[in-house]
Amino acid sequence: MKAVTFQAPGEVRVEERPEPVLEHADEAIIRIEASGVCGSDLHIYHGRVPVEPGTVIGHEYVGTVLEVGEGVTRVVPGDRVLGCFHVACGSCTACLRGDYHRCERGRTFGHGSTLGSLPGTQADQALVPFADIVLRKVPEGMSAETALFAGDVMGTGYHAVAHAGMKEGDTVAVLGLGPVGLCAVQAAVAGGASHVFAVDSVEQRLDLAKRFGATPVHLTEDNAKAEVRGASGGRGADVVVEAVGHPGAVEAAIGLARNAGTVSGIGVLVGRSEMNLGLAWLKGLDLRLGLANVIAHVDRVLALLDSGKLDPRPLVTHHMKLEDAVEAYEIYDRREALKIILTP
Repeated sequence: MKAVTFQAPGEVRVEERPEPVLEHADEAIIRIEASGVCGSDLHIYHGRVPVEPGTVIGHEYVGTVLEVGEGVTRVVPGDRVLGCFHVACGSCTACLRGDYHRCERGRTFGHGSTLGSLPGTQADQALVPFADIVLRKVPEGMSAETALFAGDVMGTGYHAVAHAGMKEGDTVAVLGLGPVGLCAVQAAVAGGASHVFAVDSVEQRLDLAKRFGATPVHLTEDNAKAEVRGASGGRGADVVVEAVGHPGAVEAAIGLARNAGTVSGIGVLVGRSEMNLGLAWLKGLDLRLGLANVIAHVDRVLALLDSGKLDPRPLVTHHMKLEDAVEAYEIYDRREALKIILTP
């Protein structure tokens, strides 16, 4: 089968790899219908997240079940399914608490030995451990590009808002309007936020946020703090979503939050960094950071997608063939695409 592999920073390759084989009773093999190129993949592409050369990458996927282990009961061969970007056993202490993203046996697709050596999903086929926990049937009539978002990007945007404890009537600010940030905008609007401010410097992304119901704020041309405080009686945002993954953005989020507000940091932060934690302490902020618990949210997100209350389709700017993945990564790296869908 064909698969996209990491070779070195700035270099991926489409190679032939053996088809996966079931090894455990809880596994399923799916034929990939569509996979996505994600911002997290760029961390691997640039070498910021180390993976071994030759690792099959990718972690977003929709496909058809080809084969299941004898312990799998929720899906059968022939089912059209979507999957979450991380896997969880469902039975360890963390999973029993509902913290599937911290599963003691958890692994992430396409991230090398650091996150479990689970081959990625930018391939013709993929092996899915703990299939009953990780996979969901795609609702009748839902497109692959819509379903794909439930298992990662929309699930992550939804998590950013839900994890922050956003309530109806809250003022929300979202910093960074990549796919995750724009999905967080949609989730906040769908959740009943009174105001959603969307901050970025790319006009196309600001226009999309406005289309989704947010107030666009240009990062350098506008005064985000003044606009947010003006709409909140001078207090600041109840919830600030940091979807950039940069210490400067976290510090800006701390500045935008009201006293005793919440900063939800969903952007991927790699390595050591410095930020103004003293201000966060003085303001009594609740900092909610870390990997998204997508498995915990996937059913709600899928229902909202099916109802049309969440709609990621405007985020998809490119459809490309798997065999053209090298070009796809180059386009994505040049910021010429918002979301790329790869198909066999």
